[in-house]
Amino acid sequence: MQKLPQQIVATARLQLFQLELNDAAMMLRLLNEPSFISNIADRGVRTLAEAEQYLLNGPLAMYRQHGFGMYRVNRIEDGVDIGLCGLVFRDYLGKPDIGYAFFPEFAGCGYASEAAAAVFDYGKKTLQLPEIVAIVAPHNLASQKVLQKLGLCAQGQIPVPGEDKLVDYYVETDSASTLKMNKQPD
Repeated sequence: MQKLPQQIVATARLQLFQLELNDAAMMLRLLNEPSFISNIADRGVRTLAEAEQYLLNGPLAMYRQHGFGMYRVNRIEDGVDIGLCGLVFRDYLGKPDIGYAFFPEFAGCGYASEAAAAVFDYGKKTLQLPEIVAIVAPHNLASQKVLQKLGLCAQGQIPVPGEDKLVDYYVETDSASTLKMNKQPD
């Protein structure tokens, strides 16, 4: 009997599942999309075996270590996998951050906003995470709009360790108020 993938959350149009090794082909395609490389990074994954290793060392390890990670987003109406959305723990942020990446043919349909809202709610209510942040490429205006819809607020730019780039840093609105208050002179 084959084990079914673990569904994390569902919306009216989408289901989000934990990633598994048999998602390697989807990961390979997504990681090599020009939009992924431009907006996120080139992970250097070029073969199915490298995609499996990426899953083992990335999302699957994240599930074991932190209890969350990136999830496969599936469109309910036709069962098509349309991308990823989830939570990632990056040491340099010290907090979980929300992220998403969708195949270009599904852009502009509201899927990123719908999936991100569901993951954000799951992180706050089910996982009881005290704070969720986000990072985004400064040129990625569509993703910035998604983060703003979630109620996250830009706090400037931060460097990505080991990479020669800055990313925009977003925090929850309550955290933004606290940060601004702490920056005011006495």
